Amino acid sequence: MLLYRPFGSQHDGLTRCRLTLPGILNPTKGKSRNLKMTSRNVVGRILRNIFLVPTLIIVFSLGSFITASSQQTPTTTQTAQAAQPSEQMAPMRDGVKLSTIIYLPEGKGPWPVVLVRTPYGKVSQTRLHTTWTKAGFAFVAQDCRGTFQSEGKYRPFADDQADGYDTVEWIAKQPWSNGRVGMFGASAMGIAANLAALANPPHLVAAFVMVARSSAYEQSSFMGGVFRKEMNEDWLKRQKAEWVLEETFKHQDYDADYYERSEMPRHWEQVQVPIYNYGGWYDIFNQGNIDNFVGLQMKAGGLGAGNQKLIMGPWGHGQLEEVKYPANSGVGAFGGTLSSELAMRWFDYWLKGTDNGIMDEPPVRYYVMGDVTDGKAPGNEWRTALAWPVPAKITSYFLSPGGILSEKLPQEQESADSYKYDPNNPVPTIGGANLFQKKGPMDQRAIGERKDVLKFVTPVLQAPVEVTGRVTVELWAESDAPDTDFMAKLVDVYPDGSERLVLDSAIRARFREGFDHEVFMKKGGVYKFKIDLWSTSLIFNKGHRIAIHVSSSNDPRFDPNPNTGKPLRADKQTQVATNSIHHDRVHPSRALLPVVRVYN
Repeated sequence: MLLYRPFGSQHDGLTRCRLTLPGILNPTKGKSRNLKMTSRNVVGRILRNIFLVPTLIIVFSLGSFITASSQQTPTTTQTAQAAQPSEQMAPMRDGVKLSTIIYLPEGKGPWPVVLVRTPYGKVSQTRLHTTWTKAGFAFVAQDCRGTFQSEGKYRPFADDQADGYDTVEWIAKQPWSNGRVGMFGASAMGIAANLAALANPPHLVAAFVMVARSSAYEQSSFMGGVFRKEMNEDWLKRQKAEWVLEETFKHQDYDADYYERSEMPRHWEQVQVPIYNYGGWYDIFNQGNIDNFVGLQMKAGGLGAGNQKLIMGPWGHGQLEEVKYPANSGVGAFGGTLSSELAMRWFDYWLKGTDNGIMDEPPVRYYVMGDVTDGKAPGNEWRTALAWPVPAKITSYFLSPGGILSEKLPQEQESADSYKYDPNNPVPTIGGANLFQKKGPMDQRAIGERKDVLKFVTPVLQAPVEVTGRVTVELWAESDAPDTDFMAKLVDVYPDGSERLVLDSAIRARFREGFDHEVFMKKGGVYKFKIDLWSTSLIFNKGHRIAIHVSSSNDPRFDPNPNTGKPLRADKQTQVATNSIHHDRVHPSRALLPVVRVYN
């Protein structure tokens, strides 16, 4: 995610956040299981059908609950015709005015309000306005600063804390508003909702946030210190904000002064509202929704603490390729609740005070994926939990000589596999948590036989193995270059030989000791690298094999490392690196899998 810092600028007391822009996407039409097209699964559509049409992105966001004693409810009422919109220019504290469209229910107000703030055009967010107005909510959509009809300069996510705060408080003062505001949104709109919640506007009551990050640095701009090229470059070009790239390249290392305000984990205690986090196992922000749920559940202030919710399904930031999960994988699968209805229940409870039982339900719902070719295989089902992560045994799967992945510690005194990584001939991206590229559990055999990809595979599983939680890979490696990258993939190998990608991530060697400082490698030195692959929930079926693939590139998902040790994109100079992965008793490279159960 790209970061823009307005040096020295302030927003009337609230320093404008130097946030960055995440690869945010754009849903178009498509089919979402178990739904009719009228009040369609808003979230399901966003997750399954997010393609490249910015004008169609659907995102909303909620707010924080205000008790009757503290809430300033207007005493006047507002009469309106059903869904007759009006447009106003909402003033921000610095005098900039933001274009805002308002839909009101029939009858007399005031009403609770659902707000969506978007950089993709407010009209694109209004197709389902009647879903909200018929349910007794005023629905408001706003163009973010500098986009479409709004005034000011567009600086992706840099002004969304202050502008989100001001917009919520402006809404609370309107005669048609009862002072309770909720924010709803996916992707860019979900991020806007999170940022508004960080600013803690008094009249924000709750939020419903879909597929959004928690960290601008570690989840949007970079992963493991490696620039997320595919997501950021294409998104910035579509937003006509390529200039943000230069700012990002200047801050490859974690500069607290530059990134701090965009890092939710450092400010969870500032959030005072309940947030329903809605994410996907193959989504570009997979870990963001999970981390925010866990962190806010324990550290949020006010009514936020203990009142968070999380749902994780087999979805990506758009349509998955090659693999189709069963019909029960739609959001309507558990109890018949559609995602739009889920958001409606959330807001009915927090904005209207309707005791509909939603807070009596377990706080976590997650889909355990399984073999999609075997109807009798375990998995492909919804489960609930009281907390995250669920109990699991962290199990070591050691990389071993001969391409073996084993639970047994290697006995060799010295053992390593080497390959040459050429930045001008990187390993191509095939599937995964992408924004614009094809995504999901795609077959890695499409990469072909390459000498710069090492594969370590278990024997055929004699019983299904469930892995649910966060996956990491520890590599003991060396290079003849001062800096290089190491990439790891978790792969489900089917009996027919197909290699279905589950998770993948990277680490830039210079950041192995921390993202805030660089430590270059010395030739002949063997170093330990920890690669965070994020989280999943999958049962590797009997007859399958678990695999770990190791390489030093994955382009265009990640920006290829030139191996020179120079600053990011400093020049076009490159060098070929000879990289070695050690796997012996002294250097036990391994995958750490959270094994919940081995089936008998």
